[in-house]
Parts: sequence; structure tokens; C-alpha cells
Amino acid sequence: MKQRVMTQARRGAWPLAAGAMLALALGMWTDSAQAAAADEYSTESAKASQSLLIGAAHAGKRLVVVGDRGHILFSDDQGNTWTQARVPTRQLLTAVFFLDDKRGWAVGHDAQILASSDGGATWSKQFEDLSREAPLLDITFLDAQHGFAVGAYGALLETRDGGQHWQDIAERLDNPDQLHLNGITRVRDAGLFIVGEQGGMYRSSDDGQTWAKVQGPYEGSLFGVVATTQAKTLLAYGLRGNLFRSADFGDSWQAITLKADRGELEFGLAGATLVEDGSLVLVGNGGSVLRSTDDGQTFSVYNRSDRIALAGVSGLANGGLLLVGQGGVHLANAEGAEPAAGEVRP
Repeated sequence: MKQRVMTQARRGAWPLAAGAMLALALGMWTDSAQAAAADEYSTESAKASQSLLIGAAHAGKRLVVVGDRGHILFSDDQGNTWTQARVPTRQLLTAVFFLDDKRGWAVGHDAQILASSDGGATWSKQFEDLSREAPLLDITFLDAQHGFAVGAYGALLETRDGGQHWQDIAERLDNPDQLHLNGITRVRDAGLFIVGEQGGMYRSSDDGQTWAKVQGPYEGSLFGVVATTQAKTLLAYGLRGNLFRSADFGDSWQAITLKADRGELEFGLAGATLVEDGSLVLVGNGGSVLRSTDDGQTFSVYNRSDRIALAGVSGLANGGLLLVGQGGVHLANAEGAEPAAGEVRP
């Protein structure tokens, strides 16, 4: 089913703090987390592209987004129109990752892991654990065989066969209180890095065989982590707009302060991406879009007039942005501004 993007955003602020986006992922504010039968598929809807969407990724030139009620959609025209995929779940999906233009994975409630081998057009269920009663929140792969998923209550899963089998390796982390693990990424020339609840940070320099706890700069929740183009460099972001940068794989951290002339961040941060030109883009609640062109040392801030809660972002071929969150998919220019009425592309 083809769906065209609405070009005029809904007006009115949605008072959703950064922590609430995670609460949504944990199933506190959505009924999509109700237990579903194993053979249930996501409901086809003409308005799926306007539903709550949490994650976005590139499958080559194709855009893929995931979110509420098992919705996965893909676009081959830079977000102008969307096709809803047939997906074997009705649970909230929280993140999506593609290794290349064909192979991708999505995670969500009931500790579900879905896989696609055709660029997101079709999906199969690789893993599910109803007993966890908690979502997986992020996923990444080192290659076509070796991947990791993290989630609520300290969940950490590993596969070494492309997802045919997943092993619980949470015991490798120093996380006795089973605090939520919210994000995982691969850092250039360094290794894997995880962030989570209460400022938790963990890193691995041996492809996940062993993990060391990192002394972080912040005791509040971190919702995600993004690597830059530079070796050993990453940013962690989260509650109340807290943003930190490390150029040494977590040995030391710099708090990123947003100066008045660069804009003021009013809400927390929920998603991030590294776009093709090397810029970093972060999004948050209240319509905040941050962009850095100096490897995350400084950021400009644009607060959208529609004030929508944003959860994810991906770059467009024309330099614009695809934003996802409240109200589904939104096309924007490079700064995050919504198109004028009647425009479709940024």
C-alpha cells in the first residue's frame, strides 16, 4: 500500500519529555505492547506513515522506518511515498539497523528480533522471548553473522550466525541491578559501546567477548550513543538534553554546552544519525533538531514550530532529513525545518 507524506505538519505541542519516549518504548503509554499471538501480522493501514514511528535507517538508497503496532514502511523515492511491509508482529518496534542494502534487523517488544534479506520489503521473526515482558531497544551488527541487541532490564543478546540463534550474554556486563541498556554502537578503530539507565556505560575492544564498565560523566539516563567519522570518537545523549563527547573511547568526556547564539535545547534527546556528508544530527522532544559539522564539538539547534516529539532521524540524498516520531514521518531541510504548505521535498 502506497502512502504519500502529508506536507503540512500537525500543530500544537506534545508535552513529551525525553524520558517519556523511553517509557513509550517500555510499553507504559501504548497498547501495542499487549501480548500477541505468534501468527499475528501488523495491521495494514492507509495511515501507517502517520502513526507513531521510533526508528529510521538506510537500506542502501532505500529508507526504512519502524514503530507502533509492528509497522515497518519503506520508501524508494526519498520519503515522498511509503509502502507498508508485511511484518509478523503487532508489537511496538523500537529500532532498526541495516548492514547493507539487503540485510537488516529490527527489535521491539516481547524481546522480538525481526530480519529482512530484501531491503525491508519482507520480514521474518528470528527471536522472541515472551517471558521477558520487556522490549529490546537497539541492535547492531559487526558483519553479516555477528550482531548484538540490547534492551530493558539489562538485556544483552549476541548472535554469531546472522540471527538464526541468539544467546543471552548479560552476565558479561557488570550490571547487577539489571539497569536498562538503551543504545549500542560500533566506534571506529575502537570497539563496541553501550549506554543506558543511570548513566551506565560499557565498552568492548574484542568484539563483545569481554566488557568493561566505564566511569561516565552523568548519573541520569542516557537514551542513545552515536559514533562519529573520527577514530575512538562518540557522543552519548539523553535525559534533559544532556550531551557528552568522548574522543578516546570513553576514557574522558566533554559536556557539550549549547551557546545562546546556536540555539537553546528545551527538551531531551532521543535519536541520532551520522549523515553522508559526515555531519551529526540529533533529534529530541519538543521538535528539537541538532546538527554538528565539526565532529560533534559544537551544535546548532533548530526548534520546529510544530513542537512534535522526534525519536529518530536519517539523511536524505538531497541533503535534507527524514524525521520520525509523533505523527509518523516528516520531511525536513538540513536544519530540520518543516516544508512550507504544498511542498513535499525539503
